[in-house]
Amino acid sequence: MPEPLRILQVGAGGMGRAWLNTIAGNRDVVLAGLIDLDTALARSAADEHGYGAVPVAASIDELAASADAVIDVTVPAAHPIVSATALSHGLPVLSEKPLAATVREGLQMVAAAELSGKLLMVSQSRRYFRAGNAFARQIAQLGPVGSLSCEFYKAPHFSGFREEMPEPLLVDMAIHQFDLARKLIGSAPVSVYCDSYNPEWSWFDGNAAANAVFTFANGTRFAFNGSWCAPGLETSWNGRWRASAAGGTAYWDGDNAPAVELVSGETRVAELADEPEEIAGSLAEFVAAVRSGTKPQSEVHSNVISVAMVEAAVQSAATGAVVRIDDVLTAAYTEAIATASDTAVRACLESWPDVLKTLEP
Repeated sequence: MPEPLRILQVGAGGMGRAWLNTIAGNRDVVLAGLIDLDTALARSAADEHGYGAVPVAASIDELAASADAVIDVTVPAAHPIVSATALSHGLPVLSEKPLAATVREGLQMVAAAELSGKLLMVSQSRRYFRAGNAFARQIAQLGPVGSLSCEFYKAPHFSGFREEMPEPLLVDMAIHQFDLARKLIGSAPVSVYCDSYNPEWSWFDGNAAANAVFTFANGTRFAFNGSWCAPGLETSWNGRWRASAAGGTAYWDGDNAPAVELVSGETRVAELADEPEEIAGSLAEFVAAVRSGTKPQSEVHSNVISVAMVEAAVQSAATGAVVRIDDVLTAAYTEAIATASDTAVRACLESWPDVLKTLEP
């Protein structure tokens, strides 16, 4: 049995504590250090989770030599610098979503990963629900998919930055559903039309509701209808999904085992596999990829497409027009070159003959 991967975790806040529990439950990893700008917070979190002997620090530089990999659980704005720093030390990275706040930053992170030759993976945890994976298997057996839809209706009172964002639903939440749609459809998104708005009773400053329709390269349409100010009859945090395909229709309520009705009229309820879920699933795939050199789901070249879907939806909502994903990527590529502070990153970006040929659907 191989030695456990020595993990540095960066970030000791609320989500960081969830990751500490996940690391403790995985025999293939061991916590080598906990990093946070607030070292007192890091010490407290480590002690509370049984890691009293684990060192804490304020930067990756202090503990990089003792680690095999990094888990980035910092605030989204810090993801690019944390990931780039870890990669520069030759450490593969598993980053919480989102990869970056903008596609421009995401492309610079793609270049940083290429330069380091190390894995940069994003933890899109909703790809690892057992019921969601069963839903994906059902859809794959139905033949060509005409339409996929997701309804997402919740009424959370977060307080803080989410309630002050211009587009809280699209930017902070919808990437989960957009990314999962990519997995379920298995094709590249081409364009989107989106309308975002804020109901008069909303407690959010920005647009807490949105309707978006994506067109994919294989002709499939994905419709997302959602709201974060929808009290009553709320959906799962995963949303409520329906896929209409040549061989029938598959349905998933977001929590329980999905069901499918075939053209013949036969109805089947899926069996769920015994596999790690949510961030435990992300961590298990990350470890396997680091050890084997295989490419995991949500590797940076792929995940930046999900970030582009969000950015395109926001642009469409602002302009009232259909926005092409290709145009978002191309504009971000040009900006990424112009704003890259690292000359090696800039040179790497400039070496790409066509940004879309470097990325993956």
